[in-house]
Amino acid sequence: MADPLAEVVSLLQPSAPFSKLVVASAPWAVRRTETGRPFYFVVLEGACRLTVDSPTRSDTLTLNTGDFLLIPAARGFATSSLDRQPPGEDEPVNTPITPMPGGARIGDPAGNVDMRMLVGNCVLGSPDAALLVSLLPDWVHVRSEPRLATLVQLVGDESRADRPAREMVMARLLEVLLIEALRSTAHTAASPGLLRGLGDPRLALALRRLHERPAHPWTVNQLADEAALSRSTFFERFRRALGMAPMEYLLTWRMALAKQWLRQGETTLAEIAERIGYSSVSTFGVAFTRLVGLPPGQYARTSRATPEPEPAAEAEPLNAEPTAASNLRHR
Repeated sequence: MADPLAEVVSLLQPSAPFSKLVVASAPWAVRRTETGRPFYFVVLEGACRLTVDSPTRSDTLTLNTGDFLLIPAARGFATSSLDRQPPGEDEPVNTPITPMPGGARIGDPAGNVDMRMLVGNCVLGSPDAALLVSLLPDWVHVRSEPRLATLVQLVGDESRADRPAREMVMARLLEVLLIEALRSTAHTAASPGLLRGLGDPRLALALRRLHERPAHPWTVNQLADEAALSRSTFFERFRRALGMAPMEYLLTWRMALAKQWLRQGETTLAEIAERIGYSSVSTFGVAFTRLVGLPPGQYARTSRATPEPEPAAEAEPLNAEPTAASNLRHR
């Protein structure tokens, strides 16, 4: 049976993380505006509050020792000590942030350290990362998983060391880290997305069948039968869990596969159309153009002729000793 989560993570091509150690002394609060990379936190000691900016909701989470939080998309977020709420987008900030080797010190430099966490960025190598990330939750919160804490520590150590094959090792560690975080459905809190859907045993059956046979002419009724639910119950349960309707999810996944094959240039348009369930190249072309904004042939030529852009550079690389907290607005 197909493994939807492994397929999505594989297409995302996660690689080359950046990380730093953050230590803090209460009271403190900071806000960061992300500019293009997924972000993760692992709390090594103590606790803090975190709010993730979202177009549909704004949740404040409490992160405790051993917790791991992943924000797959580039979103702004704010963190604070437990004695206050994270600052809003327009609130003034003035918490002192002091550079230190390998990271930063937040709050009174002479105060008692009551929170330590490793934070970092990763790069998603797929040109279609935005399309694939739309299938994932806005955030993933895994509580008390020592395996994840160990993996993130290894990522941090590797990113700061000058060892042979460092890039390859970091890429493999990060891929394992993401899969570990995303598959921990039994102990994970997540916003709507693929993870929450796979955490529902009924919906997981339908999702696996859909990924197993993307070319099948699925209907909501057929998917509901796979989940052993009525049509109306399945539709609402799917929409609430994944944040989109079943047919919208199917279309998004089909087009993610199509874009991958078009970039590789080893499959004809007719073969691609057949692989994802379209009866002709023309019907596939209409659907692809509507979603992507380019006809399939033009997309294939453009993607193969244009080198993939380098990830946007940050004003303050997370794997370097900061000279100024340029991406953190201080409270």
